[in-house]
Amino acid sequence: VQLQASGGGLVQAGGSVRLFCAASGRTFSSYAMAWFRQAPGKEREFVAAITWSGGTTYADFVKGRSTISRDSANNVMYLQVNSLKPDDTGVYLCAAREFVIVTRPGSYPYWGQGTQVTVSS
Repeated sequence: VQLQASGGGLVQAGGSVRLFCAASGRTFSSYAMAWFRQAPGKEREFVAAITWSGGTTYADFVKGRSTISRDSANNVMYLQVNSLKPDDTGVYLCAAREFVIVTRPGSYPYWGQGTQVTVSS
């Protein structure tokens, strides 16, 4: 099972970023897929997740300015974040687990390597 995150980069505050997570190795149609982020010196924190049926959950700090979606046929997950702030800077990691969404990172057995998002002020 492999997850590959991409799409990060250097973005000015107020801008947007679209992240991608490509899954391979098995069929993820019954899996919940999630995005977490980790800033230097901080713990990994939940950002957003989506179930196999399209149900979504967002952390309060991205709610209203972020959209998570997935293409189950092609095993790809997306995260669009708008109105970026310097506090959004960090490594964004995608993760997967069976069935339901949870926000605790330790509950996800499958992880990608992460993609860096840097927001300049």
